Amino acid sequence: MQTLRRRVLETKRRLLRRPHTVSVFLELDDPYSYLLACYLPALADCYKVQVRYFLTEIASDDNRPRADMLAAYAEQDCRRVAAELGLPFLDRGNAPPVEYRRAIIDVLARDSGSFPGPLLEAISMYWRGDSEGMARRVAGERLTGAGEKLLASNQKRLSGMGHYNSAMLHYGGEWYWGVDRLHYLTERLDELGLRRETASGSAFASIRLAMQVSLPVTPPAAAKGLPPLEYFHSFRSPYSYLGLQRVFEIADAFSLELRIRPVLPMIGRGLPLPNRKLRYIGEDASREGRRLGVPFGEFADPAGRGVERCMAVFCYALAEKRERDFVINAGKAIWASGTDVASDKGMRKVTGRTGLFWPEVLAAMQHEEWRSMAEANRESMDETGTWGVPTIRLGDFVVWGQDRCWLLVRHLEELCDTGEGILI
Repeated sequence: MQTLRRRVLETKRRLLRRPHTVSVFLELDDPYSYLLACYLPALADCYKVQVRYFLTEIASDDNRPRADMLAAYAEQDCRRVAAELGLPFLDRGNAPPVEYRRAIIDVLARDSGSFPGPLLEAISMYWRGDSEGMARRVAGERLTGAGEKLLASNQKRLSGMGHYNSAMLHYGGEWYWGVDRLHYLTERLDELGLRRETASGSAFASIRLAMQVSLPVTPPAAAKGLPPLEYFHSFRSPYSYLGLQRVFEIADAFSLELRIRPVLPMIGRGLPLPNRKLRYIGEDASREGRRLGVPFGEFADPAGRGVERCMAVFCYALAEKRERDFVINAGKAIWASGTDVASDKGMRKVTGRTGLFWPEVLAAMQHEEWRSMAEANRESMDETGTWGVPTIRLGDFVVWGQDRCWLLVRHLEELCDTGEGILI
């Protein structure tokens, strides 16, 4: 289906004689935009594409619930990623004053015809903590309101194209988020033969290299004293499902106690999930599933009764020490085979594969103890500074998302390293 859609769009582009165009939406004070911006010059140099830049300001609306919590986590997350990628990141001691923000956006609006230079420079100064550079850039400038108009116009464009977030790239009908999904775009451009003959692509290879990790063959002895690995999971989250097998592998490789902690989905916790966001998540999770080799495809929404039954049966599976098998089998049923877990027929398939006794399953689904478990897990997840799943915690170390498993492994390597690069 994806291949056919791409062929149709490429045929249309050729018939209309349009250039290969990548649209990039960046936000000045979004750290993910900064990380992406560091690689955009290489994208333009490496590929025969026209890159169009748009400065945006994402509202704290239904697409970004708990915006304050997200901002704090995003800075922490990007600081870690930047360190692994060898990129400078904000020194809070030299953070540009807030009043510079509007001034620099006004300046950028005036210079919008000469993007990307001024835009990439401004984002870089902001997130490198170059307050002196920002001061020089806005010296003598007066607020004219041009920046507000530019942001509103670009945000309208982003929305019209079908998205809601910053640090986004768009090419040929598909969206790619930040450095984490940049490889999907470059692979697609490579397939189209758009790489310049003289281009090495080393910048993009360095991202892949940084995010590739190997697990120890035998558990390091130093891992014995480590705290439990906690995995906050939602049965309605495709990313939670996609991360399960990798987290199992990591826990086993380091001989960690793994605690799976189910929470209600966003809609069950009073958090909105707009259709536009839901659609992008589905498309993104599908390609992530293909990359990871995790079965993914036909979806049966478990919202409501399906989730509640899964939570109740999880408590029974946990008592039987079959919680790993249950969450995997439930995930495959929901996200790969389109099985309705709200029905007895569907749930019986899942629990049969898990090795659970059906009469006991029926009894478990009549109990309400899972509600207190779910609430305790939600409160604990909130304490980590995140509101989304999957959230992964090891002591004080917290990452959010199945695509941060590599950072978890890097952290474990540091905890178990002798100082000579040897895990003990």
